[in-house]
Amino acid sequence: MKLLQFIGMIATIIVAVAACHNTNRRGADDSIEQAQTVNDTSAMVSEQDADFAVKAADASLAEIELGKLARETASDQRLKDFAQQMATDHQKVNDKLRSIATSFNITLPPVISEQRVGEQRKLRDKTGDAFEEEYIDIMVKDHDQIVSLFEDAVSDVRNVELQAFAAETLPMLKRHFEEAKILRDSISPLDTTTIQRVMP
Repeated sequence: MKLLQFIGMIATIIVAVAACHNTNRRGADDSIEQAQTVNDTSAMVSEQDADFAVKAADASLAEIELGKLARETASDQRLKDFAQQMATDHQKVNDKLRSIATSFNITLPPVISEQRVGEQRKLRDKTGDAFEEEYIDIMVKDHDQIVSLFEDAVSDVRNVELQAFAAETLPMLKRHFEEAKILRDSISPLDTTTIQRVMP
């Protein structure tokens, strides 16, 4: 009997490992979709609220990974410092969000979405000035989008804790956005010589 139980346990472990491997093989392309599908039946909040949590988690995961990449790759110390701040701040954001998600049985994506994977892949192919310009451009674009996401959440999310989370996080995200724009302008300044040539 014990032998049969042992064999059954081994078989269960093998199936579980195979399932995990299969999930990893599917990759990040459907990480958001998988989380949303689970939330449709298990989350203790509205679909709209769960979707906000999923998208916010995806955004923060991307900022953490991009921050680590830029800290290792960039040579401009201002960018390194900014990247470190992004990784640190968004890790705190994600930790807070995961705590709320656990309370309301919201499933968050464990890895970034395919769109963001492609963004990172493109960035990894660059070095030097090209890397730094691409990274800060991504930061401006991403923070523009995430600020809009959180602004909408402040007014539209129904769950009190998620709404408070969005309201508390929004000022920091707006600050990131402004800092990213300043850095972008200092790294890729407007070509004033071109402007002067066309002026009468």
